[in-house]
Amino acid sequence: MSLAEQDRELVVAELDREPTPAEAALFENLWSEHCAYRSSRPLLSAFDSEAEEVVVGPGDDAAVVEVADGTHITMGIESHNHPSFVDPYDGAATGVGGIVRDTLSMGAYPIALADSLYFGEFDREHSRYLLEGVVEGISDYGNSIGVPTVAGSTAFHDDYEGNPLVNVACVGLLDDERLVTADAKEPGNKLMLVGNATGRDGLGGASFASEDLSEDAETEDRPAVQVGDPYTEKLLVEASEALLDRELVEAARDLGAAGLGGASSEMVAKGGLGAEIRLEDVHQREPNMNALEILLAESQERMCYEVRPENVDAVREVAQRYDLGCSVIGDVTEGNYVCTFEGEVVVDVDAEFLGDGAPMNDLDSTEPTQPERDLPDFDLGEAFEEVVGHPNTASKRWVYRQYDHEVQVRTATGPGDDAAVLALREAEKGLAVSSGADPNWTTAAPYEGARAVALENATNLAAKGATPLAAVDCLNGGNPEKPDVYGGFRGIVDGLADMCAALDAPVVGGNVSLYNDSPSGPIPPTPTLAMTGTKEGYDAPPAALSGDASGATLLVVGDSGGDRLGGSQLLAQFGGSDRFPLLPENPREVVETVAEVADRDETAAVHDVSHGGLAVALAEMVTDEAGLSADLASLEALFAETPGRAVVATTDPEAVREEFDGVAPVAELGAADSSGDLDLTVADESLTYDAAEIADLRDVLARELD
Repeated sequence: MSLAEQDRELVVAELDREPTPAEAALFENLWSEHCAYRSSRPLLSAFDSEAEEVVVGPGDDAAVVEVADGTHITMGIESHNHPSFVDPYDGAATGVGGIVRDTLSMGAYPIALADSLYFGEFDREHSRYLLEGVVEGISDYGNSIGVPTVAGSTAFHDDYEGNPLVNVACVGLLDDERLVTADAKEPGNKLMLVGNATGRDGLGGASFASEDLSEDAETEDRPAVQVGDPYTEKLLVEASEALLDRELVEAARDLGAAGLGGASSEMVAKGGLGAEIRLEDVHQREPNMNALEILLAESQERMCYEVRPENVDAVREVAQRYDLGCSVIGDVTEGNYVCTFEGEVVVDVDAEFLGDGAPMNDLDSTEPTQPERDLPDFDLGEAFEEVVGHPNTASKRWVYRQYDHEVQVRTATGPGDDAAVLALREAEKGLAVSSGADPNWTTAAPYEGARAVALENATNLAAKGATPLAAVDCLNGGNPEKPDVYGGFRGIVDGLADMCAALDAPVVGGNVSLYNDSPSGPIPPTPTLAMTGTKEGYDAPPAALSGDASGATLLVVGDSGGDRLGGSQLLAQFGGSDRFPLLPENPREVVETVAEVADRDETAAVHDVSHGGLAVALAEMVTDEAGLSADLASLEALFAETPGRAVVATTDPEAVREEFDGVAPVAELGAADSSGDLDLTVADESLTYDAAEIADLRDVLARELD
């Protein structure tokens, strides 16, 4: 760790002296891209984060949104990209642990996780090694702490080969009386550390996450990766509930990036206050730790609490009951942020300058351009099998079957569908959750692709009868100092912001992860979006057909976007180029109408049309109990991936047409039947597959990894 020279000059000017080694390291981490958002913060004002239902917006550990009188949810999202390349198991596991503690620090109980994962091409051995390690890390940690993983996505793209992405979102539940924020409240209160003892793991994690990955990162950067302990995290979850029940906490912050130094300085800075911290009082698990190590270690499963002096013993009692370590490490003050170690002052700085003093970067950007249409010839059967059987569009059952998605018994619709639905019995509402992005879309057209990502997530919710409530984003990019990379990143920020605003879905928080670059090149600009929506009740139509659907009419609702193939899986596999599909000008109205249709009694199934186009949507609707026949005008109509569309199986097609009158086009595709076969006619060419053949095509992950 070393403070950049231009940053050192600013620090020296502010302090009127040279920084101590601990101060220099603290500034280096807290002023890193990972913590200070120096390249991205100038762009983030594009997001609309305000709405009547938003209780706490961006800037805290997680956002808080009201779903009903007295019932709130938290939403947060985290990236653990660099650590997951170096150590896929611990990197992914500690990403889960961190986002769960962000949820705890708001006073919420974690009720759901959603993972969005991105790897190099599936046929590469290293990609499979990373996939297996990451999924095992997420499942072991999430299953052990009793938080269901209910939604997410998994994508493969050549440009993630040297730098995979692991993005994890968490939803929490709380009532309006349990809300806690991260801003310190009053001088004289105590700062207490509860949880695991501090070791040397994760040192410099924030600065490590703010640099390109080197060729020897898997060995050289291993000390920067934290090690998780889910069983202690589970105890911390329950201890947090006990502390809230007894109203013992004034403010809270989880220990993540930059460890104790990051959490405690940010807490007092938010309150416009200072602190005096005695580093030797921190409970430690390794001998002879120095001040810098105690201050910056990112050991997991730790929380920092502001506590009134009269409540210190009660907090100790709760920690002891749950077999957690507990230390009184200092006091909230009206002065500077001061840390001492064995009587020596090692940090004495203004907390606000430490947190917000980093200068923003003014970077050049090159605006991406879209190619014109240049399509190769396709064989219909080969194209169908290649697209439906590609790991990007195939079943992710191998991934989600390793997750406990039913623990806490809230999951009404689990993974494998368009969106998950959780039963919020406290509010008598269903909460739908969708999460993901598509690197093919944002590689082809960053701005338009990001708009499509937001619309696709909203359509996933609508397919379950829910309308968007709020969203959090994880904005992943390469090295922003490269103009073409920064141009693509700017595009995904603006695209996501514009479509979320059009959907009336406030973006209430998020995360930025840049410098996802390696010797193999930058990642695609990747705007992971986790979106929630609400509906009355918990029932939702399935995405796949059941035996009861036989005879239902199949309609595709929504505009085809000109049947453009830009960003499609078809072109990713076979080559060629095309412009990105046109998106509807009235996305909120389209999404609301899909949700209304999904909740009709005559609706037997609803499935969004996106990745892989109608080819994948129709294939996924076929089951052993029910098949379908469909007639399409062209190969482009079969494979175009225009989001904002859905296939609706209904016994009252005229009512659906009336609902969409003046909103979006409705076209009849065919009908559901009891054959268990997929019968496709595309411009006078015909294909037929039975349910077993479709299942075999779609089960490529399980077939290759089991």
